[in-house]
Amino acid sequence: MLAVPATLALALVVLPVVGLLVRTDLTRLPSLIVTPSSWHALRLSLITAALSTLACVLLGVPLAVVLARARFRGVRLLRPIVLLPLVLPPVVGGLALLYLLGRKGFLGILITALTGESVPFTTTAVVIAQTFVAMPFLVVSLEGALRNSGDRYEQVAATLGARPWTVFRRVTLPLLLPALGSGVVLSFARALGEFGATITFAGSLEDVTRTLPLEVYTQAEADVDSAVALALLLIVVAIVVIAFARPRSWEGGLR
Repeated sequence: MLAVPATLALALVVLPVVGLLVRTDLTRLPSLIVTPSSWHALRLSLITAALSTLACVLLGVPLAVVLARARFRGVRLLRPIVLLPLVLPPVVGGLALLYLLGRKGFLGILITALTGESVPFTTTAVVIAQTFVAMPFLVVSLEGALRNSGDRYEQVAATLGARPWTVFRRVTLPLLLPALGSGVVLSFARALGEFGATITFAGSLEDVTRTLPLEVYTQAEADVDSAVALALLLIVVAIVVIAFARPRSWEGGLR
């Protein structure tokens, strides 16, 4: 009974990729991919996705621990706010960042006054936009792992005299490692494919903010064959990231 809906679900994912392959002139594929603008966009995508994933880890791990372990009244209201980027259209997120950190945003005015620099339409803006949309994936993975594992080990460590930082470093973090691996891969993959928030908040400046998804969009207006080839390149990169990294996190979680 499950075979039919499972086959339909698989077809919904696979057939669009097959459509791209059918549309592609495979004899021209290498020449369409190895253009300077394509490589610059790929390089920028990988660098910004790595930086945003690092930011997700540094900010998302403490946030997930607070959401899973905190007992104050406002935590139930805090969780939907943290997960808001999962359901918001990315363009809306980009607009929100623009009106927060732009020249007329209340935080942007302060940054400009202190540094003389503007955040929007810079590579930093790309990293911020990617972090905004990707961090909830990490937080969801870690919070679920913490809730499933319970806090008994942390309580035992605390009763034995361990300080909070020691409990976090020696007990909580090891419990999080399998879920952290999965969350990091999901966050990196989401950041790599980010489009809406990036183009709204950072624009599409070649060598500065034009990541690979934005390069696909730009080429689609001028050369459809190049856009399709770059789309396939992005799919290959995403598959490589998921196939080589995610199974290891699963294996760690099953031990």
